[in-house]
This record gives sequence, C-alpha cells and structure tokens, in this order.
Amino acid sequence: MSASSTAKSFIFRFRFLLAAILGSVLLWAAWPTSSFTVLIFLAWLPLLWAEDNMKNTKAFAALTYLHMLLWNVLVTWWVANSTIIGGLSAFFVNSLLMCIPILLFRQTKKQWGRWIGYGSFIIYWLAFEYIHLNWDLSWPWLTLGNAFAMQPGWIQWYEYTGSSGGSLWILLSNVIAYFAFTVFTKEGRTGRYFKSLAVWIACVVLPIIISRLVTPGSLNYTQEHNIVVVQPNIDPWDEKFELGKEEAQLQKLIALSESAIDANTSLVVWPETAIPFQADEDQLWHNRNLSPVWGFLRNNPQINLLTGLEGTKVFASKNSAYSKAFRGGYSGYYESYNSALLLDTASASIYHKSKLVPGVEVLPRFLGFMSEAFEKFGGTSGGYARDTAAKVLALPNQSYKIAPAICYESIYGDYLTSFIRKGADIICIITNDGWWGNTQGHKQHMNYARLRAIETRKWIARSANTGISCFIDPLGNVLQPQPWDVAATIKMNVPATEGQTYFVKHGDYISCSMLWIGALLLLLSVATAVKQFIERRKKKEKV
Repeated sequence: MSASSTAKSFIFRFRFLLAAILGSVLLWAAWPTSSFTVLIFLAWLPLLWAEDNMKNTKAFAALTYLHMLLWNVLVTWWVANSTIIGGLSAFFVNSLLMCIPILLFRQTKKQWGRWIGYGSFIIYWLAFEYIHLNWDLSWPWLTLGNAFAMQPGWIQWYEYTGSSGGSLWILLSNVIAYFAFTVFTKEGRTGRYFKSLAVWIACVVLPIIISRLVTPGSLNYTQEHNIVVVQPNIDPWDEKFELGKEEAQLQKLIALSESAIDANTSLVVWPETAIPFQADEDQLWHNRNLSPVWGFLRNNPQINLLTGLEGTKVFASKNSAYSKAFRGGYSGYYESYNSALLLDTASASIYHKSKLVPGVEVLPRFLGFMSEAFEKFGGTSGGYARDTAAKVLALPNQSYKIAPAICYESIYGDYLTSFIRKGADIICIITNDGWWGNTQGHKQHMNYARLRAIETRKWIARSANTGISCFIDPLGNVLQPQPWDVAATIKMNVPATEGQTYFVKHGDYISCSMLWIGALLLLLSVATAVKQFIERRKKKEKV
C-alpha cells in the first residue's frame, strides 16, 4: 500500500476525531490575542460536519466533549497557573456544560429537521451564554462575542447589541458556511453553491461595513480633570501578602502616585487588593495600618483614591448566606469582601465585588459540601459576601461617577450596564492578573475591556497590579498600555461621558430572548417526544 493510500486510510478512519481537533484549533487560532480573527467565521464547520455524519449519538457526545475540552485548554490553559485543581475543575466542568447546547441542537435537528435544527443551534448556544453569565458557576471567558476584542473596528455596533451580537454573527455565519459546504459536496460548483457562498460573504462583510457607519465621528472632549493610574508590580505569590511588607507596599503605591499627580488630578486608581491586609470596613478611620494612606490624602486634598481592599465586617447575628461564625469560642459572625474603596480626607464609599470567581471566591449552594476542599487550594471556605446590586462610587465634587469593576467583572458586559443606568460616567477596572503569570490570560483580560468601552461608550481607566494598566477610549482604542512586570504610573485627561447607549438601556436582549425561545422550543420537543412515545405504546397494545 502506498504512503498516500495509508494516509487516506488513516484520515478516513479517524476523520471524526480529526474534525474535533481541527474545530478546537480553529477556535483557538481565532481567539485573542491572535490576529487570525477571521477564522472564527469557519471554526464551527468541523463540529457541524461531524454531527451531520455521525450516526451514534453517544459517540458524538464524547466527540463534542473532546472538542470543548481542547478549546478550553488551548485558550485558557493559564488558569492552572493560579491553582492546578481550580484550573482542571474549570476545564472539565466548563467543557461538560458547553456540550449541553450542542446535544440539544442534535436532538432538535433529528426531531424537527435541518432548518429548525440549525436554527436551534444558534438559539441554544446564545441561551447557554446568557445562563453562563448569570449563575454561580459562571465562566464566560469563552463567550463567542469576545473573539472580536482585538478588532474594535469590526464591532462598533456592540453599542446596540453587546457581545451577544457578535456571538449571533459568528453562529449565523458558520451555519451559512456549512450550508454552502454541503451544497458543494453534493452538487459541486452549481448556481446554488455560488448563491450560498455569496450569502456567507455578505454575512461576514456587512456587519463590518455597518461598524464603519455607526462609529462616532469625534472624541475631542475637553476635560479639566485628569486621572492617575498606578501599576505597582508587586508579586502576588512571593511578596504581596507576606507579613511585615505591608507598609513598604503602601509607600511604593504612594510614591508612584505622587510622581504623577498635579493640581488637576481628581482621581488616583490603585489595583485590586492594593491595600495588602484585611481591614474592618466599619473601622477604617481608626485603622493605624492605613496611616500612610490618610497622610497621602491630606497632602493632596484635591484627589480621591480608588483602591482595592480585602474588607471585613462584624455582625452580632447572621447577616447573609455568606456570614461565617467566629471560631474558638467567640460569639458573632463576620463577612469577607473583595472591595473597591473610594476615599478622600473626609469620606469613604465601598462597593463589594458581585461577580465572584467560582471555586476560589464562591461556590453554589449545591456544591457547599466541597468548600473545605476548595479552601485548601486557595479558595474561601464560606465564600466572599457580595453586593447584590450595582453601586456607583461618586466623587464628592461630582467630577466622576465611577462604575467599579473588580478583578474579572469587566467580562460581564450586561452587568456593567447596570452601573451606567445608575448614572456612572466612567468605568474603572481594578484587577490583579499576576496570579496567571506572563501568559495570554492578562492580555485577553485587558482586550475584553475594550468591548465594554464600545458597549457603553465610556472611558475606562484600568489599574492592573502587574499589567496591563491603560486607558481605553469609547471606541475601544487602548492608550498608554503598560507592559507586564513593570512598575509604572500613567496620567490622562479623561472626560466623564453622559448618556446611555441602546445596549445600556435595554441590556442583553438578544441572549435573553433566545433563552425564552430556546425554552419554548425545548418544551415543544419534549411534548412531541412524549406524544410519539404514547402513540408507539398504543400501537404495541393494539398488536
């Protein structure tokens, strides 16, 4: 047997496995920070082909899981740098969840035919993305609309649709591309093939043209206030939480801040948990460890400081589901928070992170029995408590009304719109991506923030402990980005922009609508299946 015959035999024998691998590689190759974004419009074809040609549903389910697992690992492998157990859990659990819409699509296609079937593929996936944004096992890093984070010129219409519009664009273009592919394989280069190819090209190109039309014409704002963003570059593994180094870290933050502030500086932004010790949020003014911060604010009375803090509060009785009882015979309860703290010389405003990291910061109640195990791997046994609603942090002089985004909250576009609806006119992201090391993780995270700028048409000031700190304008352009592993300070005159985009006013209406349509379609499918089962039973009884 010749080498070419052997290769063909191998490809045919493992064609479905190769399809799963190819599909995962295409999704990875199209994902930020790759420059091959255009591949996203074809990335689902291998899995759609495998579904169309595999007869055994169990085998297809296994193949789908492999596809999702490879996609998760290739794009987010860096999660394991923070905690190996947490990373592996994220890979295996998230991949399993991502199989659900695909298997529902297969069943619907089998029951209702190809047209409704491929429509359900789009509906179920968008419904899944909506659910995955709004529950305690949320991990929306792989939301399809995030794929365009490095192509802001393609997606200026996100101010109307949010990232769900991008997900819809990707899914629809892949379905059309697969239709063209099936016509070609069956009929060759017929008129129907060229028509379907033209439709696919139009589906890819028209949104890019529309993006050019909706781009605001000018960003020449005048603004008398400036913002200083600090990137202290303090290693979270070896230095940040080491006892005895707290004051030195505060002095470093203060020195970096004072190197840039001037008479027009209104706001200084420090990163997540920049204050390197736990502090009772009801006793801030009496906390001696914060003396350097109070001195810094007194010396610069014109500024406000936005900083991260791991806060606590003490309660006489249980305050929420996340209140933890004191141990060692002490009475009462306490709560821990990942907080954003806005300070001046006379007042303090606090927002508690709401979108918590699964496993590390929160566990769903049905997984509460695993809390002690997660605590051993860097999580919290009872989880952080949280704010249940958006809270705008307004500067006393009203120069800025801040939408604070802590850690990875900036990947939740629909959630951030709730701050804007409450009057926020700027977004401040405070984060610590140092846990992941110098990987694609911190680069993807920064680029996702560009989507939030476009969706809300607000400026973003981003302070990241080890990088990338930057400013982002309402078009999604990144300004003054600071490299990884460098201590830096940046300053910019940043305007507070009023008004609300269509997406801010209406939220994630696309995925929410698909959730209801998907639920109705699923209900009809179940009802039809039950009806068919009853009819078969009646026929058997008659026989």
